[in-house]
Amino acid sequence: MFAIRIRAAALAVSLTAAGVLGIAAQPALAAPRASECRGQGVDAGSPIRYRTDTVIDAPLSTIWKLQTDVERWPSWQPPVTTIERLDHGPLRKGSRFRWTTPAPATPTTPATTLEITSTVKQLKRDACILWSGPAIGDGLRIDRGVHLWTFTKVKGGVHVHTEETWTGAQVEADVPTATAALGAGLEAWLRDLKAAAEARHR
Repeated sequence: MFAIRIRAAALAVSLTAAGVLGIAAQPALAAPRASECRGQGVDAGSPIRYRTDTVIDAPLSTIWKLQTDVERWPSWQPPVTTIERLDHGPLRKGSRFRWTTPAPATPTTPATTLEITSTVKQLKRDACILWSGPAIGDGLRIDRGVHLWTFTKVKGGVHVHTEETWTGAQVEADVPTATAALGAGLEAWLRDLKAAAEARHR
């Protein structure tokens, strides 16, 4: 479905590599010094990437619990429609969970619901978490998404950094559209996390 925009995507990849494309180049903003979790990070070679940051005025323990108690995600982030753990116990390296979220229509793909199966690749309590996995819906496939979160205490609360990359022939055929969709999702997630954590802290 993205094939009709391959030439435009090829140009976008070139612009991204040169730091010219606005959305994809923006993520070089104030990220923490080490954008990784226990030595691992997002896919360095992916042309689809986005990163964003905020400071949340809430205890780190509150933010961490919200983010890692994945079965309760739908209670504070509306885009998560269903979720199930595929194992038991506290979230840890190797934990797996399956969740769904709607994906709006784009000029080249229909509106669909993505089913995402995520595996925790690295985790350090109260510091960072990294998971990855495919996202599959009717007419849309992301072969591999890699999502990193880091949490750092700062004056005024906790600095939360997130970044994600997508790979796969379909999404890489339209880098600007895929990057815009990824960015919108991450910005919404961070807003929801901030609102939920600060509401609990009041």
